[in-house]
Amino acid sequence: MLLLILILAISQSALAFRKSMRHREPCKHLQLYYHDILFNGTDAANATSAMVANQIDQLGDFHFGMLVVFDDPVTADNHLLSPPVARAQGFYFYNKKDGYNAWFAFTLVFNSSQHKGTINIMGADLMAEKSRDFSVVGGTGDFFMTRGIVTIQTDTFEGDFYFRLKMDIKLYECY
Repeated sequence: MLLLILILAISQSALAFRKSMRHREPCKHLQLYYHDILFNGTDAANATSAMVANQIDQLGDFHFGMLVVFDDPVTADNHLLSPPVARAQGFYFYNKKDGYNAWFAFTLVFNSSQHKGTINIMGADLMAEKSRDFSVVGGTGDFFMTRGIVTIQTDTFEGDFYFRLKMDIKLYECY
């Protein structure tokens, strides 16, 4: 009898855990565009990012070891000259010797009439994939302690000096 009660208690707690893991709808959803213009040695007025550690040429052709710091505009549409709704401030570095792969850590800084505060984002950019996910690990202001997922897609890529990412931001913890 005691064994039966124990089995029922364990199965009930397992069912309760399973129900809490059910898919939830995001409490906030944003779609934004991130624009990165890497300094090429001549365009200081337009550049929004700079290489602070050069790639190691002896280790392949995929920018391995290159570190880039950025302060990039983020817009509501895919036009670079649209008014920014936020700034993406952080860094990425290339971390794969035999293919393009990077790791990002940045903060979206909002200061507009629509949103104030920050969203902190980090994750691996597996560039060979059509879409990739970054983790939302926190925030401030309108995004206080938020958690969620940022699904990115390369929207355009022009050589080594300009790329645009489409960011689909789904926040699941909003306070």
